[in-house]
Parts: sequence; structure tokens; C-alpha cells
Amino acid sequence: MKRDTIVALATGAGRAGVAIVRISGPHARDVLSAITAREIPSPRIAARRAFFAPNTRVSIDDGLAVFFEGPASFTGEDVVELHVHGGVAVIAAIIDACLVQTGVRIAEPGEFTRRAFENGKLDLAEAEGLADLVDAETEGQRRQALRQVRGVLSAVYEGWRTRLIEAAALIEAEIDFPDEDLPGALAQRAGPILGALAADMGRRLDDGHRGERVRDGFRIAIIGPPNAGKSSLLNALAQREAAIVSDIPGTTRDVVEVRLVLAGYPVWIADTAGLREAADAIEAEGVRRALARAEEADLRIAVVETGAGIPAEVQAALQPDDILVRSKADKYPAHGSGEMLEVSVKTGIGLHLLESRINAHVAEALDREEAPVLTRARHRRLVEEALAALRRAVPALDAGPELAAEDVRAAAHAIGRLTGRIDVEDLLGEIFSSFCIGK
Repeated sequence: MKRDTIVALATGAGRAGVAIVRISGPHARDVLSAITAREIPSPRIAARRAFFAPNTRVSIDDGLAVFFEGPASFTGEDVVELHVHGGVAVIAAIIDACLVQTGVRIAEPGEFTRRAFENGKLDLAEAEGLADLVDAETEGQRRQALRQVRGVLSAVYEGWRTRLIEAAALIEAEIDFPDEDLPGALAQRAGPILGALAADMGRRLDDGHRGERVRDGFRIAIIGPPNAGKSSLLNALAQREAAIVSDIPGTTRDVVEVRLVLAGYPVWIADTAGLREAADAIEAEGVRRALARAEEADLRIAVVETGAGIPAEVQAALQPDDILVRSKADKYPAHGSGEMLEVSVKTGIGLHLLESRINAHVAEALDREEAPVLTRARHRRLVEEALAALRRAVPALDAGPELAAEDVRAAAHAIGRLTGRIDVEDLLGEIFSSFCIGK
């Protein structure tokens, strides 16, 4: 059965100088012929065309048409791109003209990319990288997503899958051909392969969630006692009035968060409630949320007023390499506090040094040339599932190949789902529904 032909705006909605309408499917040629009344241009050659409403021959616009003949196209099908003026009325008229043709409908979210996957132009990991590339807002996100689109992650996953197949073949041979003249202890020869593979997966999992932090954001929590200047510091870093500032201790009861771009990566900085023995139930909840955010954060900035010590509640929340700040430095002479930065939001003392220190932490955590393997929670969950199966399979080899074979098959199934090589129908709707309509 022939598939529907789909059409959608592939560029951003709204007024623009140029817009691109994309068409994909078996009727793409017919649509182009109908709205131009001209011959189809040579593949991959932009040709100037006047566009008309097929039924009325009313002129719509004058622009460019590009034809990509399948399977040498993004989706693997015949694809047409119409480059028209980006007015809302022009775009609507062009799409309406396409929809007049039989078998043509509006594309669903992510349907162009889904067809590319189904036609073997992309695997699932590459498709997810493409979605991340479209959504990338920082340089770090762009670099990571581009590596994923280019198949860097897929190559790692496919390498794992190949080694699993090699080990499975040894185990299955001993199970299926016990009477054949095969080398002895074939299944035992799979042990070193599975052990090395498990170690590799374990190293990839032990990456501090770096790939996910590049994609979702590095998280920083500002903690400290009440009235230490935490909210003022957040406002200074954000360069806007994001949090309420007051001389009244305990003003901040909930977590106030701002998003910045530092060292080329998305960073979320959170102002939290002052850490002390709470005076009421609402403040107690604020302190609980502050401690929870501090524990979840990738970095903590502890703020205490110059001349004061670090309270026990703050000390307990700190981890190695956190940043210690003495605030309101304009009120006191230089304290000579070693690793503690002296900062004044009022005069700007120390702010530049603090920003440099934060940038260095972010860059050290995220700015590496090698591509992070695990960029999504889905990837991490499946690799953890595969690793658990391998850790069962290796000792099971001593008891007999049958149990080990089942665990190796489970590991291969999990890795196959990363790129879409095995049983992915249940994943497709979830993954491609996050795409924009024209992608």
C-alpha cells in the first residue's frame, strides 16, 4: 500500500524573509507539477518557479523549487522543497495548494524524521541527535548533538552489539551443536569478551551524567545561612532582579532558579532558603527543599557574610571542590580568607573572579572533545539493563551455557533498542512526538 504524501512548514512559524515548505512521499512529484504547471527540475537543482493554486490558477508566489529523488533524500522518499516568501498568508496558500492533491495531508510531529528512520537513512540514536541539534541553544549542545547526528554514538553502540553477537555465537554453538567436532569449552571463550564489554559499559555509565548535563543543563545551588546575600548574588549573576532581596532573614522560602549560558553550556543557578533551624512549618519546608537542591546540584556556592564562620548546616551540605564565598566585602577590610572568595554585589568586588571560577567548573565538567555516550535517560536506562544482564551472564558460564545465553540475548536486546535494530515499535511514538511539525 502506498503511503500518504506529507507536507509541512519546515522553517519557523511567523513572518520571515524566506520560508521552506517540505513535501515527502509518492505524490511529491505530482504536487510540484500541479502547483507550477512546469516540468520537474533536475534533482538537487534549485529552479525558479511561479506557484499557483491548482484549481483556480490564481498566482500565489514566485520562488524556488528543489526536487530530491528518493532514495537519495532525507526521508528516503521523493522530497520537494518550496522556497517561498515567509509571509503567513503565502505559507498558508502554498500548503492549501498542496493539500488539494489526492493522498496529501499535513505531517505529524517528527514524521519526516520517522520516515528517514524507517527507510534506513538514520538510526534512533542519530534521530535523537537531530532533535537535539534542532533544539540546541548553546555551543556545547550544538557540538554534542552534531556528533550524535554524525553517528559517533551509534558506532559505540554498534560495536557493543557486534561483540555481544560474537559472544552469543560461541555460547549458542556449544548449546546447539554438542555432538559436532567443535573446539572444547566454546562458551568459556565468551567470558573474556563479556567481561571486557561489561567493563566498557561500566566506564561509560560512570561519567557523572555528563552527556545529560550538556543537554539539560549544569545545575548550581547557592546555599548559606539567612540574610547572607544569596539572593543578591543570584541577581548579580543573572544581571536582573530574579529573586526578592530584603534585610528580613528568611525572605526566600522556595527555590528561585535562573538559566544562564556559561562556558558555552546551559547552566541553572538556584537561590535557596537560608539554612538554619526553622521558625515555622513553611520555613522548614524551604530548608528541606534547599538541602534537596544542594544534594542534587553539580556544584554548590556557599555564601556567608564576611567576618562570620560557616555554620554547621552549611558545612554538612558541602562537597569537595564547591565554591566558598564571603559576601558584603565592601563592609569589611580584606579578610585574607585563602580559598574563600570575597565578593561585594554592591561594588562588584570579586564578582568577575567568581564568574571565572564558575566557568572553570562548568568547562572542566562538560567541555571534553570525546563524545559523551549517554545523552538521554533512555540511553542510560538501556545500558544499565545490558550491564546487569552481562554481570549475570559471566558467572553463569560456569554453571552452563544455557543461562548465560539468555542473559546475553537480553543484553543484546537492550543495546539493539538504542539504535533501533531490535523491537522498537513501542519507542517510535515517544521519540518522534517531541519533534517540531516540519521535521
